[in-house]
Amino acid sequence: MKELIGRPGSVSGLVLRLGQCGFAAVAIGVMVTALNFSTFTAFCYLIASMGLQVLWSFGLACLDVYALTRKRDLQNPILVSLFVVGDWVTATLSLAAACSSAGIIVLYSRDLHFCNNNLPCSKFQISVAFAFISWALIAISSHVMFWILLASI
Repeated sequence: MKELIGRPGSVSGLVLRLGQCGFAAVAIGVMVTALNFSTFTAFCYLIASMGLQVLWSFGLACLDVYALTRKRDLQNPILVSLFVVGDWVTATLSLAAACSSAGIIVLYSRDLHFCNNNLPCSKFQISVAFAFISWALIAISSHVMFWILLASI
């Protein structure tokens, strides 16, 4: 059970964390370049949630780099339980932010038809798509961490 793809201290775990960090950063970058994004609470929440995702994933990517260079094992039950809680919290926040932002986009583009000239909805949609990709990666990571924690008990 200790050979799961995406486990902490492995190359696959590092790639997973860098993907989470990268897609969250792109979601922030695209949303910030859109005009008037700050007038919508859901989009501000998306920025805050993805910012937390970037910090969490980058920190764990640095820890993975350290473990790979020093050949350390990061599968300590206390450390893994911290990873599980952090991953689940950031996954929940990321999913909530992406879903609420997607709901606002659907409301304004399909129901109210505000996207024709008033809002840069394409940038909003691209940002939310990257947020969902980031969430999918953190969901994979949290699932792997949960199984590692169960195997270590």
